[in-house]
Amino acid sequence: MRIRPHWHICLHSIRLWKISAVDTLLSMRVFVAIVEAGSLSAAAERFSISAPMTGKHLQALEARLGARLIVRTTRRQSLTEIGREYYECCRRILADVDAADALAEAMSATSRGLLRVTVPLTYGVQFVTPAVTEFLAAFSQIAVELDLTNRMTDIVEERFDAAVRIGALADSSFVARPLKPYAMTVCESPAYLARAGTPATPADLVNHECLGFVHQGREAGWQFDGEDDATHACRTQSARFRANNGQALRKAALAGFGLVLQPHALVEDELKSGALIAVLQDFLPKPSPAHLVYPRDTRATPKLASFVDFMVARLGV
Repeated sequence: MRIRPHWHICLHSIRLWKISAVDTLLSMRVFVAIVEAGSLSAAAERFSISAPMTGKHLQALEARLGARLIVRTTRRQSLTEIGREYYECCRRILADVDAADALAEAMSATSRGLLRVTVPLTYGVQFVTPAVTEFLAAFSQIAVELDLTNRMTDIVEERFDAAVRIGALADSSFVARPLKPYAMTVCESPAYLARAGTPATPADLVNHECLGFVHQGREAGWQFDGEDDATHACRTQSARFRANNGQALRKAALAGFGLVLQPHALVEDELKSGALIAVLQDFLPKPSPAHLVYPRDTRATPKLASFVDFMVARLGV
């Protein structure tokens, strides 16, 4: 009789598994015990089950495979050729299962592994990146992949562990931890101030160069508290330079081209040094709320719990 190679037997057994893989694994464990212990009764003692039940596990495997695994007589038992190959296959499969279980158990008890986090570009560069480097120094067995984008990512579909969201939250299916509010600032360079003057109210901006921020192909606009839509629309349409990156707009403002409306964190150093001058501060809208969000899962891994606690301690309100 031609014996199929052990890998073929393994594949064949996997294909023939029915609904309950747990029962199959148990039967495989019992079979290995029968071989190693030397009898059904000895294997039964290992699993605290009856000898007839041990025999049923063996019969279930043989029926699934369509082949005898063990030949039993009144005095002894011996493996068939297929039984020897299947025994080695079972040992490898069970060793892999045990290793996977051990790894999962270790990861559930230790902060380790890769975290994928998505954050808005400016917020990520100015706030999250410095905090992440501190976090990595404190947790040597964790790695972080930071996705910096102004695109609204799908956390679940794109398999992110967590995200920073700026603005009102619409999805209540996530856990949300509040971070420090995200404030905006309007500023201009001294050179532009000397050339074009300082706007006293938002309405004055129609006579100024306003650097436009483009988000997903649309002008984000400069909306101030109490401002009517007509004035807002007029100013938005007058922007001669637009970009989808705050750093680019900041450089244009530093070059004296016009005024920029950007997160305070992005221009904080230039405001302190006098390279940029804040204007219209009394008309700015309230800072936007910011949150660290992650899927509502009561079995969150220690690596995520450690990251959330660390970020909230550094960036939370």
